[in-house]
Amino acid sequence: MDGGPGRAEATARAGHGGRTLEALGLAESPHDHPLTYPGAWPDDSALLDGGLLLPLDRLVHDGRTPVLAVGSNACPAQLRRKMQAFGIDSPVPLVKTRVTGLAVGVSAHVSRLGYLAAAPFLAPGRVTEVFLTWLDDEQLAVIDASEGVPRSDGNYARAWLPAPDVGIDLTDGTSLPGAYVYVNRHGVLDDGTGAPRTHPGQRPLLTELLSGSARLRELFGVTPEEFSARVRADVRLCALGTEVFAREKLVTASGLEPYV
Repeated sequence: MDGGPGRAEATARAGHGGRTLEALGLAESPHDHPLTYPGAWPDDSALLDGGLLLPLDRLVHDGRTPVLAVGSNACPAQLRRKMQAFGIDSPVPLVKTRVTGLAVGVSAHVSRLGYLAAAPFLAPGRVTEVFLTWLDDEQLAVIDASEGVPRSDGNYARAWLPAPDVGIDLTDGTSLPGAYVYVNRHGVLDDGTGAPRTHPGQRPLLTELLSGSARLRELFGVTPEEFSARVRADVRLCALGTEVFAREKLVTASGLEPYV
């Protein structure tokens, strides 16, 4: 981590029994338990250091890239899994953040991990609490890859959201000049009126979508559990589901497309 850990972080490492993800109830990732997506988030800002969640001495980390996490990237267990897959063990600062002008919707694609992921949409005046991850270059490359940024057919693009278009305020009163966010290339699901819908969690979301579409039931079954089991690692079925969203006019723009 830039500048090395502060005194509070070093002290926490010396007696970290209560700071493990297991002890804090944060050890399960949506990768392994897809219907828990977006997974459990921390109660407050913290430093993810392997399997530990430690105190932070500061909320701004110069030399790192600020990236808003609106879904499972704010789940420590999911972040740990992503980093471990690439052999990255450097700490990741997670900073609780109030964002004005942005809300969390539903990506208009079916994830092969067995869930419908979150995707941000422009929502002028709305205030949403999310987390800001401060990533070094290696960590940023890992998260970019996990979101499909480098691929032309990837699900997300990383976009810079400048202030004052979007307000990004930390809990100590600091306002940032902007931050990156992952914008879904497929758009977001709408609420039936043409406006983006917010993400209510996997079970209520999947229950509603399956009950409203015979074609989705044909592909994925009638329960969230069936949906999740059928789509996991089935790229063809995921693509078919994504096509159904578009064909049945369940998709709208996020409003963030101009920033990509």
